[in-house]
Amino acid sequence: MFFTKRRIGAMLLLAFCIAYAMLAQRIPLLPFQADSAFHARTMPEILSILGIGLCLAMIVLPSPAEYVELKGKSWFTALAFLVLMSIYGLTIRPFGFVLASTMLLGVGYWLLGERKIWLLAVTSIPVAVAFWALMSIGLGVFIEPMPWFLRG
Repeated sequence: MFFTKRRIGAMLLLAFCIAYAMLAQRIPLLPFQADSAFHARTMPEILSILGIGLCLAMIVLPSPAEYVELKGKSWFTALAFLVLMSIYGLTIRPFGFVLASTMLLGVGYWLLGERKIWLLAVTSIPVAVAFWALMSIGLGVFIEPMPWFLRG
């Protein structure tokens, strides 16, 4: 459940901090204070920013009862995906978008447990080509589709 007592309290405190920040801007400054680093608005601004940040953290972060159990997770697969995405970033220019994305999707599906080569190809190639077409033709963003040695 998202709306717990803790999060509702943080939302109310967030509203207060936002109002406090807006009211802090109404504090009048003397003419010589306009360019100074520390003036009458400095502390209220800092306190409101800290309060807003802490309230957002309380709203977004899980409470101790909502922590995810990390034991038994496939950390090898997560690490393999990080390596795979890094390799994708290095190969997208020399191999072209379609070939690099097809390899990324195929190896990603393989890491997730699919072992049929024909199914890897049938699912990877159309997705890469469709996304390239969407970006290049639909949105007008040029992405080099093929490797340098296949560009005629």
